[in-house]
Amino acid sequence: MYSAPTPVQSRSSESAERIPPIRYHGGYLAMDIERTTTTLLEGLFDTDNEAAWAMFDARYRPIVVAFARKLGMTESDAGDVAQETILQFLKEYKAGKYDRNRGRLRSWLIGIARFRVAGVYRKKASKREYRGESAMVILPDDDATLETLWDAERRTVLLQAAFKEMQATTKADDRNTKAFEMLVFNQIPIETVCAELDMTAQQAYLAKSRSAKRLKTIIDRLDLVYDEGTP
Repeated sequence: MYSAPTPVQSRSSESAERIPPIRYHGGYLAMDIERTTTTLLEGLFDTDNEAAWAMFDARYRPIVVAFARKLGMTESDAGDVAQETILQFLKEYKAGKYDRNRGRLRSWLIGIARFRVAGVYRKKASKREYRGESAMVILPDDDATLETLWDAERRTVLLQAAFKEMQATTKADDRNTKAFEMLVFNQIPIETVCAELDMTAQQAYLAKSRSAKRLKTIIDRLDLVYDEGTP
């Protein structure tokens, strides 16, 4: 069970403990798909292991940001919440407070993130009360609702990471991936896709099917790596 954390410095503060910059490769975030959550956590014990720090941040920051946004945070506040959540987890993990036998990693991160979101609301509420405005904000507090929100954002992040990988490992002039992106992500009418890519409707739908299969293969691999039960 997660307990409320001690205060940490926000990203705007001068702090000796910083998450190393995330390296990009081939125009997309370099997600180390060979490193499971278990081996990644083991690497965090080494203060000099910047690769583990950066990979943990790359893997979970987007999920925390999206999760905070779903709880009503602005983009800026969600970024602050994510920064504080990652740093707090790293501190508590190194201090031996996180025990995988007592709960999954997502539950620990959700607990920290919700606490940080509530803190943002408390600060804003005090300002609204000072101005005589309503300050009531109700956050979900049941585990099922919070985990459902988290899992939805996790799936979105995995999909985005998988598609970026597929793009990076595909020829620049590949029409299959382009057709898939236009039809699925951009929701462009089939007639427009065919005209722009010089394809028949049958070719476009076949391209969509082939790309979908490739994407699923990548998502399945990423999902296994993200699985907290992977040894």
